[in-house]
Amino acid sequence: MHRRILTGERLVAVFLCGCVLFNYPVLSLFDRGGPFLGIPLVYAYVFSAWAGLIAVMAWVIERHVD
Repeated sequence: MHRRILTGERLVAVFLCGCVLFNYPVLSLFDRGGPFLGIPLVYAYVFSAWAGLIAVMAWVIERHVD
């Protein structure tokens, strides 16, 4: 039971981090500048942040607490 509560709290924290990462002030930091590896910097940021959030969620869910 304790593990389920901890996992839920961590997933809420990941969700809140995602809200911050995809909010206007942070996105506007990456809306400037040239391309990164041939793609616009804001697109590279959004894709990287999205993939990072998925990886963190998978890590939280699959983590085994002994």
